[in-house]
Amino acid sequence: MNYVIENDLIRVTVSDTGAEIVSVYGKTTRFEYLWQGNPEFWQGRAPLLFPICGRLTDGKYVYNGKEYSMIIHGFARKKTFALAEKSGDKAVFVLESDEETLAQYPFPFRLTVTYTVNGSTVRTAMKVENTGKSVLRFSLGGHPGFNLPLKEGAAFDEHYLEFSKAKECEKLVMSDTCFYTGKTQPFPLENGKILRLSHSLFDNDAIFLSGMDDAVTLKCEKGGRSVTVRFNDMTHLGFWHKPRSEAPYVCIEPWHGVPSYDKKIDDFNSKAELISLAPDNTYETFFDITVSER
Repeated sequence: MNYVIENDLIRVTVSDTGAEIVSVYGKTTRFEYLWQGNPEFWQGRAPLLFPICGRLTDGKYVYNGKEYSMIIHGFARKKTFALAEKSGDKAVFVLESDEETLAQYPFPFRLTVTYTVNGSTVRTAMKVENTGKSVLRFSLGGHPGFNLPLKEGAAFDEHYLEFSKAKECEKLVMSDTCFYTGKTQPFPLENGKILRLSHSLFDNDAIFLSGMDDAVTLKCEKGGRSVTVRFNDMTHLGFWHKPRSEAPYVCIEPWHGVPSYDKKIDDFNSKAELISLAPDNTYETFFDITVSER
């Protein structure tokens, strides 16, 4: 089921499947900012990633000597969340561990996702609670895709990504099969801030940066609309569209986590970039999507 929260500027629609935003509609210019899941390119729209980000080698991992299997980006995006609260500008969704999750992820948890609209911003706030008796190990992230062009008639390569502050970023070095090699390399940006888009940029799949600023804006050289993603406590930021295609969208992905190392079955006791949460403790983070309609 879908639920709508809105104000005078934007209307946001959220599905209880995965607690996924399925629409961010700008009322001023009557524009749908969120990718609408054309299966020719990618069926997703803005999935939430929990309890892993990225791929597991052979779809498997080991924890305390036992092997488990899990799909790419984790199971939360496929689960039905319970609606816990709803008002005109706020919706709260909850997912708790159950027999199905415990069979693939042996950790009791409660994941609460709160969406609020404020002006032209929708905030995705995520809270993870450890309801078990051992340390909870997990990753968390977002994967929203945004429609292009932002300006009618503009080409894909007339768009660019601009960070709010210049930083010396590094790129994760990925294998040909889209796993992490454990290495990084410098990834210089134009003027320390700008990444110009082209379809060929994604021929080898996603680009993941570390050391970046905490806000990036998707813009068009011809002006018009823009989209800013601002995030909190995330270790990496990814950019992606379907490789070797002319897909008319780009994903901006704030992650606290990385895919498995290439050709290595992860041990969840030592898997890179996982968050460790003690029993009865809570972890909270958020990311904002702000649209500018001009």
